[in-house]
Amino acid sequence: MRFLSLRRLLLTLAISGAAALPQTPLAAAKKKSFLDKPTMESYVRHLFVWPAQIAVTISDPKPSKVDGMMEMTVTGSMGGASQASTFFVSRNGENVIQGMSFDVNTNPFKSNIDAIKTAFAPAIGTSGAPVVVAIFSDFQCPHCREEAKMLRANLIQTFSKEVRAYFRDFPIEQIHDWAKPAAMAGRCVYREDQAKFWDYHDWVFEKQAEITLASFRSKLEGFLADKKIAAPGVLQCLDGKATAEDVNKSFAEGIAVGVNSTPTLFVNGRKLAGNLSWPQLKQIVEYEIEYQKTAKNAGDNCGCELTLPSVLPK
Repeated sequence: MRFLSLRRLLLTLAISGAAALPQTPLAAAKKKSFLDKPTMESYVRHLFVWPAQIAVTISDPKPSKVDGMMEMTVTGSMGGASQASTFFVSRNGENVIQGMSFDVNTNPFKSNIDAIKTAFAPAIGTSGAPVVVAIFSDFQCPHCREEAKMLRANLIQTFSKEVRAYFRDFPIEQIHDWAKPAAMAGRCVYREDQAKFWDYHDWVFEKQAEITLASFRSKLEGFLADKKIAAPGVLQCLDGKATAEDVNKSFAEGIAVGVNSTPTLFVNGRKLAGNLSWPQLKQIVEYEIEYQKTAKNAGDNCGCELTLPSVLPK
């Protein structure tokens, strides 16, 4: 009996001792972090309802201008379409903010102003104007045709000294089969005779409904003859794809500043996607003209156009 009692006592002590010991979980759950790219991708796919067909690329985290935050860019792409979003991630990786950050000391559209290269692009209007309008367009796009008519009828006629407009190619090849050849031909015309580019621009949009991939070259030859533009030089340029890289760079530039549809305008860096009425655009341009009288942080004289250095006065 005594042996049995001791045994029972030892068992009781062992049980009570085990209960008193601190309990250690088998495995602590690992905290998720937005700084982990697979975690970020999974979260963003759910956020935007992006299926597996959409490729997702995520930039490495970099220090942000926002105190205490890291910055990451998430880009979804499929075919020729893409969408880029900026996320600000807390340094512990637990929280994220989607959006843009602004520096009170700079133009809110400075990143677009810096990214849109106007050097060697077809232009119209006054050099050095306080307002730059960058036009990302597709020659086969019906909406671009309507906007082109509006711009050509009103923009420079109304703001002859205040606006400089630049044409930027953004052919959407996935849905427009002759848009890129037309963009390349436009660049070839520009190389041959810069002043005739706008004649070409107007002609393509006017004849848009008649043009097909098969008929484009013959119709182009007719245009060149009608406008007395040296056809051999333009056609050789087109056949040799001499301007393909120009068009590719323009398209890539558009992607970099968030263009994902045409037409898209930038007025001193301010993005305006889709068709605008002339009264709407006129009001925006008038506002920018007035703003630049004191701000002086945008326009054709902002340092974003490549010029050759010279000691001669301008």
